[in-house]
Amino acid sequence: MSNVSDSAQLFTPATQAIFWNNHQTAIQRMLDYDTLVARETPSVAAIVSPTSGSRFGKFFFGTSEILIPIYRSTLEAAQAHPHADVLLNFASFRRAHRVTSEALEISQIRCIMVTAEGIPERHARELKLQAEALNKLIIGPATVGAIVPGAFKIANIGGTIENIISSKLHRPGACGLVTRSGGLFNELANIIALNADGIAEGIAIGGDRFAASNFIEHMLRMEHNPQVRYLLMLGEVGGREEYRVIDAVRDGRIKKPVIGWCVGTIAEHFSSGVQFGHAGASANTELETAAHKNQAMREAGIRVPKSFNDLPEIISGVYRELHAEGVIGTFKEPDIKPMPEDCQSAMRAGRVRKGTHFICTISDDRGDEATYAGKPISTVATPDTGYGIADVITLLWFKRRYPQWASDFIETVIKTVADHGPAVSGAHNARVTARAGKDLISALVSGLLTIGPRFGGAIDGAAKYFKLGFDQTMAPEEFVNYMAEQRMVIPGIGHRIKSIRNPDRRVESLKDFARQQFPATPLLDFALAVEQQTTKKKDNLILNVDGTIGVLMVDMWRSLDYSDTEIDQFIDSGTLNAFFVLGRSIGFIGHILDEKRLGMPMYRHPFDDILYDISDTEKE
Repeated sequence: MSNVSDSAQLFTPATQAIFWNNHQTAIQRMLDYDTLVARETPSVAAIVSPTSGSRFGKFFFGTSEILIPIYRSTLEAAQAHPHADVLLNFASFRRAHRVTSEALEISQIRCIMVTAEGIPERHARELKLQAEALNKLIIGPATVGAIVPGAFKIANIGGTIENIISSKLHRPGACGLVTRSGGLFNELANIIALNADGIAEGIAIGGDRFAASNFIEHMLRMEHNPQVRYLLMLGEVGGREEYRVIDAVRDGRIKKPVIGWCVGTIAEHFSSGVQFGHAGASANTELETAAHKNQAMREAGIRVPKSFNDLPEIISGVYRELHAEGVIGTFKEPDIKPMPEDCQSAMRAGRVRKGTHFICTISDDRGDEATYAGKPISTVATPDTGYGIADVITLLWFKRRYPQWASDFIETVIKTVADHGPAVSGAHNARVTARAGKDLISALVSGLLTIGPRFGGAIDGAAKYFKLGFDQTMAPEEFVNYMAEQRMVIPGIGHRIKSIRNPDRRVESLKDFARQQFPATPLLDFALAVEQQTTKKKDNLILNVDGTIGVLMVDMWRSLDYSDTEIDQFIDSGTLNAFFVLGRSIGFIGHILDEKRLGMPMYRHPFDDILYDISDTEKE
């Protein structure tokens, strides 16, 4: 891969990457770095997430929100973004090999970074051979990445924005830094910033025993990079890659000043085979010990400190020499604009305040456990808590737990209205929709859409008008005449089949329950007095189930000390109809599941059940 090694700067301010895996924190850190160094375009062009259901990821680029497209494959992302030539592979170690191998075969991808640790050495060797054959570069595995200060940084390398600024990684310096360790990379970047002018390019090649690219490849490339004035290599115990750099210094392929150090000199005091940190940090022969490598580097003319603690002095000395010779000029520090701060973090710190668009007074999902009207779900969900479904309803609808008699009434209402057979409009619609092959939600909604003034909505109307007549102290006959004058049918009065002689058992059960459990039922008594008037005209003009529920709901709320204003608000907002919707949904779902279970075909209404009245318009 000589052409890649001999190329100049690895990344430029125009470099764009495809990010494999929707790692939102790492992506945002890259975009924040873009803001810091005033890039014109985001460094991340696309995201690959094979299992994502989203088409875009939303991120900040400066103070603006941007959408980064999400694709199902690397090839699809590359075809859509032909200028993106870097792949940042954040796949797991199980998938990293396949993802990298596939990306190498995409012509525009020239550099791939692999973060996964523990990739089998056989796979790493295969990837290296494939990359060499295709003249491409792999950084990793087990790497935090690379950076060209002022141009492009990979993911989390360099740490936080504060650390990046303090380490002068926001603008180019003169040092070319190559390490194995990502953690030591950050420490060295800070040491170089304190004792010199920062780095021009830095790479952590990765801590696995076999890296897909090594010291010599990166240092030869940096030798040809005019931005790099001197090199710093931080090796470690284990392996022999440092000797290839030593050979390059000796034979003149690397002419720039080189500073070198291998960590792990304490390893010579232990028996061979002891591993220090990385998978590759284990000496199996004397040549692989840090002490032997450091001595070999000294003998080749590489500047090697006596210990790691002396490294700052060596760096400072090389920098001063090159600066005195005019090889390194005086760099003017750029102005650093304040980084935009996320609203949430600023709010937590008490620096800003933000208005809200919604108000929620019934539940809270911000803590470890969501709450219903202040009560954690776990304290109301299971039978041992003593809470029933009606208690959850009253907590979420009315923000209080009702007494047992009222909760029992609500559950009675829900069970009473759950179903009334397949012929009613809502159940019919639900079944027809299910037979059309639609999903459960679509079929349920088609049934719910029929609920209104003629189907279920009478509960609201019954509560409203019976309450009006009672509150205005109308006599039952007077109320009947008043509704006639308004040209209105009395909501909650009348039944297609049931009558005084054939009463609705649901109504009788509700009346019996209320008389036994309610503190008082004045509105029910008024409605029954009205029934005596309406049935004089026709015996099926009885108080039906909708009317009974409507008036008993008002009696319940009055017994619970709600004000008339509050009760009127419940009625006007459709609260009573909500009980019908909730209960009838149970029945609709039952009908839908019944159709699915039976596997019935598409429904078509029979011709003989339709009156066709078609005239010939031309004859007319």
